[in-house]
Amino acid sequence: MGCCTARCTLITLCVLQLIAVVEREVFDFLGHMWTPIIANFLTIIFVILGLFGAYQFRPRYVVVYALWMIVWIACNAFIICLYLEVGLLSLEKHLKYLTIDTENESWWKDHGFGCRFQVNTTISSNVDVYQVKQDLTGCVIDYQYVEILHAGVQCLFAFIGFFYAIYVVHRFTSEDDSFDFIGGFDSYSSYSSPQKGSSSNVMMQMQPVYVHHGMT
Repeated sequence: MGCCTARCTLITLCVLQLIAVVEREVFDFLGHMWTPIIANFLTIIFVILGLFGAYQFRPRYVVVYALWMIVWIACNAFIICLYLEVGLLSLEKHLKYLTIDTENESWWKDHGFGCRFQVNTTISSNVDVYQVKQDLTGCVIDYQYVEILHAGVQCLFAFIGFFYAIYVVHRFTSEDDSFDFIGGFDSYSSYSSPQKGSSSNVMMQMQPVYVHHGMT
């Protein structure tokens, strides 16, 4: 295969997907989001497996990559629905599925683009008792949408990667079936048996030839 084929496109896609997953893994580590950390780690393994399979013409590895892409789409679709609070999902109740029952939250919640902490200090009725409250202001985009954007990018990569992987596997298997290890792709035409009409000519060519020498 040349360089401008579905195989090379899948290799490029796997490299870009690997970069995106590693970037997401870093920020999930910073926020201690344990379920996404585990899922990202598994995705890195399967993307590397798919990259190796596409580069080394190993269709089984590409099939495993394609199957994991289905699981990966489902995981990211759940994250999108959770942050959008679709249906019965609620961040307050179901965020524990992402943090494994810890009190951690997304790193982007306190470190979003343009976010600043505003400290409000109040004095209670009791003497020398202070209550300090921090408000987050100035955020360009809420952290929920940052997480949704990350999950959406992963869904896009997984969706495209799945179909390219299926197509590449089809190409690999079709080329293996059409190849003949004795005569190549056109072995039948090269090794075809003689026609019935030419059998007499063959017999004539195989008859012995007698040479008579004259008497001296």
